[in-house]
Amino acid sequence: MVKLNEPQLDTTFAALADPTRRALVQALTAGERRVTDLAAPIDMSLPAVSKHLGVLERAGLIERHRVGREQRCRLCPAPLKQANDYLNHYKRFWTGQLDALADFLESPPTKESSA
Repeated sequence: MVKLNEPQLDTTFAALADPTRRALVQALTAGERRVTDLAAPIDMSLPAVSKHLGVLERAGLIERHRVGREQRCRLCPAPLKQANDYLNHYKRFWTGQLDALADFLESPPTKESSA
């Protein structure tokens, strides 16, 4: 059963509402990366990117740690799985609804509907 009042789910969707944060998550799907490497393709300052990373970190979507003088980030997939499970629940619902509509539209008209 999908939990509708799940605070983690709210935090996950709020963090992913920003396109910059979604781009950072996408970049981390390839594996652990240095913060400077994550920031390079983004047209904003390193401190601004770091703030976005902080939002993702507080949402539990990423972990940051130091390796020497470098900060590195890695993706934490558990909150994304929870969001995916939530969305899949509604995907099944809407798929069923759309399949029923397609069946209705493809069925031959009856005498009652043609009158």
